[in-house]
This record gives sequence, C-alpha cells and structure tokens, in this order.
Amino acid sequence: MLSRRRFCQLAGSVALAPMWLRAAQTAPQPRLAIVCTHWIMQSHAQHMGDRFLVGYPTQGAWHQPPFDVVSLYVDQKPEGDQSAQRANEFGFKVYPTIAEALCQGGDKLAVDAVLIIGEHGDYPLSDIGQKKYPRYEFFKAVTDVFRQSGRAVPVFNDKHLSWNYDWAKEMVALSKELNFGFAAGSSLPATWRMPAIDYPWQAPLDEAMIVAFGPVDIYDFHALETLQCMTERRKGGETGVAWVEATRGKPVFKGLTESSWEAGGWNPKLLEACLSRSQTLAQARKGFGHRYPTNDEIASLTTDPICYRIQYRDGSKATMLLMNGLVEDFTFAATMAGEPKPISTMFHLPPRTNVVYSAALMEQAEQLFLTGKAVAPIERTLLTSGLVTACMTSLARDSRRLETPWLDVAYQRTEPSTFWRN
Repeated sequence: MLSRRRFCQLAGSVALAPMWLRAAQTAPQPRLAIVCTHWIMQSHAQHMGDRFLVGYPTQGAWHQPPFDVVSLYVDQKPEGDQSAQRANEFGFKVYPTIAEALCQGGDKLAVDAVLIIGEHGDYPLSDIGQKKYPRYEFFKAVTDVFRQSGRAVPVFNDKHLSWNYDWAKEMVALSKELNFGFAAGSSLPATWRMPAIDYPWQAPLDEAMIVAFGPVDIYDFHALETLQCMTERRKGGETGVAWVEATRGKPVFKGLTESSWEAGGWNPKLLEACLSRSQTLAQARKGFGHRYPTNDEIASLTTDPICYRIQYRDGSKATMLLMNGLVEDFTFAATMAGEPKPISTMFHLPPRTNVVYSAALMEQAEQLFLTGKAVAPIERTLLTSGLVTACMTSLARDSRRLETPWLDVAYQRTEPSTFWRN
C-alpha cells in the first residue's frame, strides 16, 4: 500500500519535475500511419508495426514508443490477415486508400509520421526476377498527400527503395524537394555484432567480404546493406560502384582456388575470417561439431551458391557470397592496406518469433519520427537498391560483367556507430 509520506514524496517530485517533462507527460502523442503490403504473422508489417503497438525490449527494459498508431492501409489481405484484429484491439482504423489513411478520412494530412512496409505479398516479377513490390507507388501516394496538404512529415521505408532504380532515385529526390526526413533499409546494420566493432573510421579499404544465406532479391539486399554499412566508413567515404559481376552455381567455387581478385577469386583469409565468426557453420563429417571445412567440403555442403563481385570507383573491392547449406548467418571481414590480418564480425540475428533485430531497426525509425533526421544515410539504401538490380541483371545475362556508371552514388556518413551494443 502507498503510504501518505510516499504519496507526498511522489507528488512533490512531479511538481518539481522540469516543465518540458510534465508537458511531455500530458501532451498528445505523435500520430503514426502505417502503409503495408499485408499484415500476417511473421510478416515485416507484423514484426515492425507491432513494435509501435506493443513495444519492444531494449537494454533490459520494455520500451513503448511514444506514438499513437491512428491509421493503417493494407494492400492485400491473405489468409491469416491480422489488420482487422489489430485495429479492433488498438483502436485505429483500416482505410481503403493511402490518402485516406494519411488524412484519417479528411482532406488534409492528419498524421505526424509514416511507416511504409512493402515486403511480402503476391506481386509480379520483373524480367530479371525481382518482385515488383509497390514501395514506389506507396511512397508516391504519400508524397501526393504531402503536396496537397502543403506540409510533409518523416517517412521510414522498410528494405529496398524500389526494384526500379530510376524510381529509387526519384524517391530520394522527392524527399529532398519536399524537405522531410527519409530513411530506409535493412535491419542487419542495426542489430548486435559479435564482436561489437565497426570498420575503422577513415581507414583505407583493400578488400571486403560478406558471407550470408538466403535467396536473391531478398537476402542479397540484407547482405549488401550489411557490407555497405561497413565499407562506407573507409577513407574518402562512399564513391559509388564502377562494375559488378555475378555468378551462380559451380562457377562460384572457382574463388576457392583462385586467391586473387584479378583472377576472379578473393583473398582466402577473408572467407576464413567470415566462416570462423559463423555460429551456424555446417559440418561435412559425422562426429564433429566445429571442424573447418576443406574447399571440397564447402562445395559439397553449399546449395546453389551466389557470388556478387563489386568493384568500387575508388579501387576498393568486395565480394558477397550467399552460401545456402553452409551457413545461416551474416559474417563480414575486410583487409586494410598494409594490415596482414582481416578484421571480422558476425551480425547477430536473434531467433523467431520475437526477431529482436527488427526492433533495432524500428528504434532508428522512432528516432527519425521524433527528430526528423535519419540515423543512417538514405544514399546507402539507394546504392544497395541499385546493386541488387545490377547484380541480378548480371546473373540474367550469363554472369557478364556489368559496367555501372549510373551507380555514381557518393556520400559521407557521420562517424558515430548506430548499431545496438547493449
């Protein structure tokens, strides 16, 4: 029971609290609109939208973002749709159009932030196999409301900007024209790292590697964003990509024996460093749980390998490997000029159903919505969106090298790290 003395102490502490804190405790919370392809269990909308409804764990406490989800637009409602249940439980409305969701049924913008989640759902494929998620169309509908209303609010876009690189560039240009905070991308750069390191700030980069798993157009994007969040810290910052070369299947294993970039391979120390960080490394021999595989064993364990070779405009180089069957995590390694030993780390993915790494990304969305400023540069996701398209184009063209003068995305990020450490 609360004693009279304790009650008086608490009342006094409230009265003496700073005026801004008392105002924050009584002021209406910012209003959030969510625009998504669909909302079913284990979809990105469920993982990320729920963070703003029920909160998420961080640093040993349960955090409730200071927002009211007031409206939702759902493009598709397959079996297992949760949108109606969420609206009923949390007191918001599902609207038939994006404009109505942003205006809450009126004729002017009536929210303070917009979360776009264009992942999952039944959509056609492009001629190179990319799923045509309507992220651009969602974004354009949002910015149309901004124009009509004469004001804009921060927008967070999950994953790629668009499968169409020209549209991706237009999205970035629109955010600058209308002057609103815009962020996007993968949850991998935001999650924990083991060890908790960054690529050294402004250090010269020789060669980098990311080893991952999963299908193209989905997990290659995650891998490339993970690669990019490290390599963009190199001396001189990001300069863009000169060319890419993508291979699939047995030709990938050429890199295991060709120990130079010029010969079509990679520095073998990079693959060793990545696999030595993996916590899911498969085993070819019974009775062992932690034996480093031979080259032949790597080839026998890996199903449908994918390799993206990336030549940056400043001379730095990188390799992305999707090694399904060999690993089920994301590991990074890089060599610096003059340093014989690579630096390396693993990007931690906590298990389902909670997948807390999505909370790490939504914390960055929360910061964007509150401050109007993106934690990570939008140019990173612009470049990786273009890289996915370029590399999948190379695959579709029998692994021919593709010159990419259009990937002239140059930017400087700020020094402080933005991944979870606690």
